[in-house]
Amino acid sequence: MIYRQHARVLVQGMTGKQGSFWTEKMLACGTQVVAGVNPKRAGERHLGLPVYATARAAMAETPFDWAVMFIPPAAAREAALDAIEAGAKTVVILTEHIPARDVIAIHHAAARRGTRIVGPNTAGIVTPGEGFVGIMPGHNGNIFQPGEVGVISRSGSLGTLICLNLTRAGIGQSAFLGIGGDPMIGTTTRDALEALDRDAGTRAIVMVGEIGGSMEEEAAAYAAGMSKPVVSFIAGRASPPGKKMGHAGAIVSGAFGSYAGKRRALEAAGVAVADTPGEIPHLLNLPRPRPADPASLGRHPAG
Repeated sequence: MIYRQHARVLVQGMTGKQGSFWTEKMLACGTQVVAGVNPKRAGERHLGLPVYATARAAMAETPFDWAVMFIPPAAAREAALDAIEAGAKTVVILTEHIPARDVIAIHHAAARRGTRIVGPNTAGIVTPGEGFVGIMPGHNGNIFQPGEVGVISRSGSLGTLICLNLTRAGIGQSAFLGIGGDPMIGTTTRDALEALDRDAGTRAIVMVGEIGGSMEEEAAAYAAGMSKPVVSFIAGRASPPGKKMGHAGAIVSGAFGSYAGKRRALEAAGVAVADTPGEIPHLLNLPRPRPADPASLGRHPAG
């Protein structure tokens, strides 16, 4: 689920306003977008790329590995199933408010075909220095810089803030994995944690969680056996029990999914938990880049 620059990307809904805007940004960032889908504009070219009626038609002529969906909720099931049946290895579903029965059908088809689903309601994936897939500002060097810290987040906005804080502290990122805020997501916090644990380019991990559900507790059980350091921030500390806050999955019933319960589980697993996002760079305790020698500024290597 970590995007690599050699992976070819299909954009479903590429010709729309948002699809066009983010496709341009992805291309400029190095993402290998190869084609788009819009049944009404099949046979045309958009942003210099071919447009097909379906993902299956695209796969036959312009093979791809990933698909990303700029598709409204009512059409999301058809688009996702099209990408899955076409043979996409990973489908990034940006769409939120997809009917529950449609999400179930998507996950069932993905499990049958061995397709990785990221989302629904995700902001996408970023690999600084290689590219991004989705609607995260992976093209913005003030927010994302190549490095060795992997970041996991349900929330795109919180994930952006964390990466901004890391970059300002001189800490680059190996990958950002936006898992999504839907109640039924295809990639969990634990799935993302395992992927970053296996990634040779990731030295430490920041896990951004939220109240509600049990994903952070399940991730904590895995983190307990890791050698890579993990730091976490859990949003929703002041949220009242029984009230939905933020994402669709962020609802607390009694002690289940509570801030206190998640923090206890994480700290018991050896995960440092930040009280505020601004504390995360300090808790990582990674060596900072040495400041440049003023006497050397402006010099160029010999030869």
